[in-house]
Amino acid sequence: MGVVVDTIVNPELDREEEGFLRNLARRVVKLVLELEGRSDEDTEVSVLFTDDAFIADLNQQYRGVEGPTDVLAFPMMDFESEVDNTKIDGIPDMLGDIVISLETAKRQAEAQNKSPRQEIELLLVHGTLHLLGYDHDEPDREAIMWREQERILKALSS
Repeated sequence: MGVVVDTIVNPELDREEEGFLRNLARRVVKLVLELEGRSDEDTEVSVLFTDDAFIADLNQQYRGVEGPTDVLAFPMMDFESEVDNTKIDGIPDMLGDIVISLETAKRQAEAQNKSPRQEIELLLVHGTLHLLGYDHDEPDREAIMWREQERILKALSS
């Protein structure tokens, strides 16, 4: 089966932009998993591209933070508990969900003088790393995640 990336795009986008986002998500998520040594496993990731209003609701509901954010990740695995995360043969390993606000991504890209594509790639890498257990909640962990994120972004651009 390999890596499966399910992508849902806000229905207000035209078909061309929707196709572009689906292909970009598949390519980036698969590369992250490959570089993290997960490409040969049956793995599934869900990516939702949405707007500020929807992601703001999720941000409030799950993080208690008011307003939109650029990316949210909802891992299915619990990396900090003693829960058995052992993979079951024949069943894809559902890593979790990534939600990206296209409105915020476009604003951030413009503010940083980069293309929306570059910003969306960054957010896909960032979200996928969260699904794999990386975090930036402490300085040591943040340094590790940023280093890994930069390594993957460099591989994407080559």
